[in-house]
Amino acid sequence: AEKHAGVSCVTASMDDIQFEEAARVGQIITIKAKVNRAFKTSMEVGIKVAVQDVLTNVEKIVSAAYATYVAKTVGAGKVELEPVKLLSREDHLEHSLAIERRRIRLGYEQVFQNLMQESNKEGDYCDSFEEEDAVSTDLTHVQSIELVQPPHANHHGNTFGGQIMAWMETVASISASRLCHSYPVLKSVNMFKFWGPSVVGDRLVFNAVVNNTFQNSVEVGVRVEAYNCEEWIKNQARHINSAFLIFNTVNDKGKLLTFPRIKPTTKDDVRRYHGAIARRRIRLARKCMLSAKEDKPSDSWERSNQAYVSYSNIAALTHLAAKPGWEITNTLDDIKIWTHEEGDVLSFKVEMQVKIPSHLAFCLLSDFTLRQQWDKHFLTCEVLQAVNEDEKIYYITSPPMTGHKPRDFVILVSQRQPCKQSEPYIVAAKSVTLTSMPPSPEYCRSKILCAGFQIYTDSNSSCTVCYFNQVTSGVMPYLAANLTGSSKSIEDTALECIKFLELKDSK
Repeated sequence: AEKHAGVSCVTASMDDIQFEEAARVGQIITIKAKVNRAFKTSMEVGIKVAVQDVLTNVEKIVSAAYATYVAKTVGAGKVELEPVKLLSREDHLEHSLAIERRRIRLGYEQVFQNLMQESNKEGDYCDSFEEEDAVSTDLTHVQSIELVQPPHANHHGNTFGGQIMAWMETVASISASRLCHSYPVLKSVNMFKFWGPSVVGDRLVFNAVVNNTFQNSVEVGVRVEAYNCEEWIKNQARHINSAFLIFNTVNDKGKLLTFPRIKPTTKDDVRRYHGAIARRRIRLARKCMLSAKEDKPSDSWERSNQAYVSYSNIAALTHLAAKPGWEITNTLDDIKIWTHEEGDVLSFKVEMQVKIPSHLAFCLLSDFTLRQQWDKHFLTCEVLQAVNEDEKIYYITSPPMTGHKPRDFVILVSQRQPCKQSEPYIVAAKSVTLTSMPPSPEYCRSKILCAGFQIYTDSNSSCTVCYFNQVTSGVMPYLAANLTGSSKSIEDTALECIKFLELKDSK
């Protein structure tokens, strides 16, 4: 961060961290970090940690994390950061997705509060509190006090964030062990935020308590307060850190052990109990979205996972567009068709030169209810849910193929405007599952893995529109025939799209 900024930087927060592997004594750890994107006065730093066994030479990923750093102010004004220089394909990809991760960070608190409100409406889960083997939260409270010494601080005299996290893990592990009577293993860290700095000479007080247990895992909340000598005497604490750590534990055979239930004893205990449930819903949604597999069912659209489904939607299209190995199969005056094969998935890209401003093309193509005017494969299209100005869920029907039922789709359309002129407008589409719109016997419910548009500005009156789609056996079978030359469906649809856009511009 400081190499990019050229000034002193401090950690503002860490995204949720998931540990995939445990690093052990005698193994080699490789840590790679780079600035993915600068946002005026803050920046995202991507960190990848791998562990290598010296005996087997096998290397495994321990964790991939994202930290937000801010430049320390100089004088009265904030330090504005220079844009990141993008050198590789991976740099461009991470730069594009960094803005999506930032949206998740900024929206996390609102999602959490919405889930807490739902939790309160559903009741206080009083039945689970009365279980005979439930353990009082009081028995899991652990406090630790550490003195910040020079080896614990960086070159600015501020306590290392990693040192604070290590102390937090120790106290949280002791708290969790009060329940499992074993050695807990840290699996993830949620909502690790720095509320303020601490320096050499400060006393740091760590308070840990179990918030809730979930069969084979336990969440421990840790609050960190700092005192200098004067504050220590006056008992004036500075809240500098909070985080939620998730542990599990295994027996000698590697089988996960079950944690006993927790019994909240105060109103604050109940609040933390509900908060753990909400965070777990978000955590599971995140894990499901970010480990997306092409053969899994469509993602369910729920309050707890909306940010991650949207991220997955934009990320899938961005990854598809950035794939190497696209092969051109057809070229017309204003249209180029490219294909990409990977396993049993065939992707295609249609590149169109359109004499229309890019912002207008974005406006017209992001409204899928207009698509019936140029795409004959859209029979009907209606908005099921207008989530916000950037996200809408549509219900679409398509005409039947010979000997088959007509098909229908429930899709999420996510639209994004570029942050700078060199970046494209994005309209991404993928199938989602809505409980309010189950499959109907009249239609064959079909699935879109990844589709959408990237729109690049060429001039004030022209743009390049790229349409992408991943083709599977259940989606648009006509494309396979077209790619062998027996149909003109793609070219005809692209020409109709250009005609539609330029006609709208003339009006």
